Amino acid sequence: MEILGATLRICLDDQESLDRSVFFYERLTGSRALRFERGGVSVAAVGCFLLMSGPESELEVLRKVTATIAVEDVEAAHARLTEVGGQVLAGPVPTPVGRNLIAVHPDGSVFEYADRKR
Repeated sequence: MEILGATLRICLDDQESLDRSVFFYERLTGSRALRFERGGVSVAAVGCFLLMSGPESELEVLRKVTATIAVEDVEAAHARLTEVGGQVLAGPVPTPVGRNLIAVHPDGSVFEYADRKR
């Protein structure tokens, strides 16, 4: 499985903090934010940064995910992860830009794997 890149996850306390951070990261990266809502969480993807704000009950779970790993195909990632000892906790499920899954590695690290297939 080829890893195409990684996205750093940043959880913020409120919408105002999210908006300020989006402004900063857009200027830092020279990229425009892709904004969407998911499960009550406001999300802004800016370059390699994924900014999130929402209810603490949702953020508590999101903070446990170390990073988002971009792959060509989430189904192939699912197969490879289970083959080498990873455990898929959720997914694959559709997202606004493709599909994702959440997996825990044998060392206890939790990662999201995502593709851009519709």
